[in-house]
Amino acid sequence: MLPSWLNGLLFLLVTGYALCLFCQAVYRRYAYMKLGKASVKPPDWRKRAREMAAQALGHTKLLKDRRSGIMHLVVFYGFIVLQFGALDLIYTGLSGGEPLPMPGRTAFGLTQEIAALLVLIAAGYAAYRRYGEKLARLKRGWKPAIVLLLIGVLMLTVLLSLGFYRVWEGRGASAFAPVSSLIAEAASGLTLTPAAAKNAFFVCWWAHLLVLLTFLVYVPQSKHFHLITAPINLFLGRAEPVGKLSSLDLEDETAETFGVGKIEDFRRGQMLDFYACVECGRCTNVCPAAGTGKALSPMHLITKLRDHLTEKGAAITSKSPWVPTFAFSNVSVHSMSADAGSPPPFFPNPEWKEDAAGGAVTDIRPTLDWQRERWTVTDRKPEEVSLIGDVVSESEIWACTTCRSCEDQCPVGNEHVDKIVDLRRYLVLTEGSVPQEAQRAMQNIERQGNPWGISRNDRVRWTGEIGGIPVPTVKDNPGFETLFIVGSMGAYDNRSRKISRAFVRLLHEAGVNFAILGNEEKNSGDAPRRMGNELLFQQLCAENIATFRKYGVRRIVTACPHTFHTLKNEYPDFGLVGVEVLHHTQLLDRLLREGRLAPSHSVKERIVYHDSCYLGRYNGEYDAPRHLLRAIEGLELLEMDRSRENAMCCGAGGGLMWMEETAGKRVNAARTEQALQTKPTMIGSACPYCLTMLEDGTKQMKADDRVKARDVAEILELAVFGAT
Repeated sequence: MLPSWLNGLLFLLVTGYALCLFCQAVYRRYAYMKLGKASVKPPDWRKRAREMAAQALGHTKLLKDRRSGIMHLVVFYGFIVLQFGALDLIYTGLSGGEPLPMPGRTAFGLTQEIAALLVLIAAGYAAYRRYGEKLARLKRGWKPAIVLLLIGVLMLTVLLSLGFYRVWEGRGASAFAPVSSLIAEAASGLTLTPAAAKNAFFVCWWAHLLVLLTFLVYVPQSKHFHLITAPINLFLGRAEPVGKLSSLDLEDETAETFGVGKIEDFRRGQMLDFYACVECGRCTNVCPAAGTGKALSPMHLITKLRDHLTEKGAAITSKSPWVPTFAFSNVSVHSMSADAGSPPPFFPNPEWKEDAAGGAVTDIRPTLDWQRERWTVTDRKPEEVSLIGDVVSESEIWACTTCRSCEDQCPVGNEHVDKIVDLRRYLVLTEGSVPQEAQRAMQNIERQGNPWGISRNDRVRWTGEIGGIPVPTVKDNPGFETLFIVGSMGAYDNRSRKISRAFVRLLHEAGVNFAILGNEEKNSGDAPRRMGNELLFQQLCAENIATFRKYGVRRIVTACPHTFHTLKNEYPDFGLVGVEVLHHTQLLDRLLREGRLAPSHSVKERIVYHDSCYLGRYNGEYDAPRHLLRAIEGLELLEMDRSRENAMCCGAGGGLMWMEETAGKRVNAARTEQALQTKPTMIGSACPYCLTMLEDGTKQMKADDRVKARDVAEILELAVFGAT
């Protein structure tokens, strides 16, 4: 055993060195983030504090996967409890055997032993989940194994130290120290003397300290940096409506580019996401693109951006991210392999039922394999690696449906969609690189106000198809109270016109004083904005707001969740204030509750409802459509495994409604399969995009003869007026 003074001196030297390395590693990553653009909006302190408490302390996102969430909850709070025990253990070793004086030591010792044992069990379960069950979303290899090994050794050294200390002090067994008593009994059975137990105690004491300090130094250099960055990321997260995109100053004459074309173009708040990522794979597990064999994996998007920032930041600042430097070779530089533009091969296994919610209809493994194989070490300098092409391929960028399922699942508050849209903005506004179908749709919107390029003057043709029911324009009814924004789908698409007609019939029945803009209506700009064409969006936004002001609009209703979200949450940045924006299911629900609509006819259908991403995850509206359906006599409402906030996208968001899927399985086919698993007679939706995709899906599945797709307004129309 070392003399007390030497033991204390070595403790100070080792601990001081470890703290120095820790601070160095953290500061260097902070220096890399400072290369980004400053974030402009301060956080809403109270709201963000509540959100941080709910996520970090309450584990609300982690508990979406209950088994994994409970496991993490045990480790999280176990470590908090054990920090007090670590202080006591360190003090005991430095004092030569005198424990830290405190009241209630017996109860304190019991909590320490229980906490250490539970954390040890949880770490074992984590290892089983990763290496036994081999969940597809979890990475395997030596890095995750190191962390689990360190946690296991930490817990064992705590329990062994307590056991050997008991033998050293000559204490008998105690019900308040069950684990250490068992260890002490075993040691006594091996005729361990108090002197030998003292030496064994200090061996475990030093082992515990060295592993603890190793973990401290390793944390900022691994995915476990989230222990520090995740609470900060949650606190500094958005206070604005979820999914709301930032605006570009297109009149900035000093701007050489728009969007994100290099890693330094990201805002610092966005870069914090890179280091907050825990690589749990929850985002990829629910991603409709990854689940159907597209190139995009939200987890790999973030980790590749993190690696690139670290590598380029190290080159610019001349500060290696790895400490101690002598223990590591030069920083490796990564990039996508030459064939990164090719999509991953998708071979769905019909018997596969692992952790991709919804069963065998989705499979993330081809995408994960594709990402792992192509993210390789290169001999180029970091400055020579281009962000778009070498780090993130264009196929990944254009695969995103902007459904935000990834963000809803992320336990550390990462936002993936805004980064993808920023990359699209660079491609569209700076490079002029756009998929042909997207380019055609945007040109048609610019010229004729709709994605098909149909004449503007045909926008009101649908109004002559309602059997004589008048549909007044704002000029016909200047005293209107509610403006019905029909949208391009509702005005031009033959299938979606039926939704518009059903909704107008219900408005008339309820006596709502409404009007439409007629041929003055323009596209809301949602699709161009999500596809990266901020210029076209802002032009449409300005023109639409001018029209709303011209006619004194105070309330807007629309059947399109995309238009609903854009008008409600994004137009206010450009001057739309004092205007109530409703989705048609919200207004219909209000009318139903007020008794202005009476669903008196029975609708004998088994209906499974599909949640629109832009109505649900973007705006939190899950109940209005369901309340309408439950109010209908004879209707049996079904739910898919993936429903409400966990619902899977139909595949049309982010402008993909106007683009062709060329890789893997069609997203709408996968979603339709999930719906058909409930054995419905009808699939209900509240979005014209979703309705189109699901109806196409039933045709692909050859189920359209027995399963129909209907909008909630159409179903309510049947209940109010009966079959016609």
